[in-house]
Amino acid sequence: MEACGSPFVDTLHITSWDNDHCSCTEIQDLLETTCPTKIECPGYSPKSQNGFKSIEIIEKYISDSMRSNRPAHIKNISPEYISLLDEAVESEYRDIYYNPRYLDDCCGNNNSTVKLFRYGCFNVLSLGDVESSNISSYLRRRRILQRETDIMLLAHHGADNGFTTNKLINHIKPSVAICSSNRGNQYDHPPQSIRNILQNNSVPLCTTKDGDVIIESVGDHTGKYLVTNYQTGSTQIKNSFTANAKKKKILSYNRDTLRNIQKGTPSYRKIK
Repeated sequence: MEACGSPFVDTLHITSWDNDHCSCTEIQDLLETTCPTKIECPGYSPKSQNGFKSIEIIEKYISDSMRSNRPAHIKNISPEYISLLDEAVESEYRDIYYNPRYLDDCCGNNNSTVKLFRYGCFNVLSLGDVESSNISSYLRRRRILQRETDIMLLAHHGADNGFTTNKLINHIKPSVAICSSNRGNQYDHPPQSIRNILQNNSVPLCTTKDGDVIIESVGDHTGKYLVTNYQTGSTQIKNSFTANAKKKKILSYNRDTLRNIQKGTPSYRKIK
């Protein structure tokens, strides 16, 4: 947050109740440090004590925040919540939720939240731990994802489980792929097969194995952004590069032009 010049965050986005996504031993410090005013939680009941304890901590934070100058609220991203949302429209800045469309009782990973963050100068596709090839196929058919995704957070730490395929990457064509992993990276995320898919589609890969990945808009904030991959525990830079957001042209349009564009293009529901 210091690197981005902000003392707080607006939204804490939790994609799964699994320990590697929301740890009950760390969530308290995270809430106190970031002071979010909106917390997006998975829309399913956790299966572990870690999940239940995390919910308790979050609910207490919400309750305590009502007595502060930054009252917070919680959103449970469930199939019911998604089904009530307005239609997603191209060339807009409202975020889109794609998953869960239904709850999978056989594979909890497929209940992860899938969201396209559109507010700002570049767009980020967060995929949680989804692993179903059916979900992958569904996302592959979303034209907005193809036209607007800049940053892709690889699903399930980039696991080779049938979700991240050449078809998916070739269709969405992200400008950058990010794989989250711990410093030890005992699971070797992502495997070479996924690295090959990204390389064959000319998609740069950044991982958190060696340090944080920070992405920030630069210049006049009209679509150019800087990606920096730091070394662990230091300000030394492993690599950095700039890229242009797919909506760079859109950012230059006035409201009337955007309105005309939206009238001339079909809209898509956030859930079908």
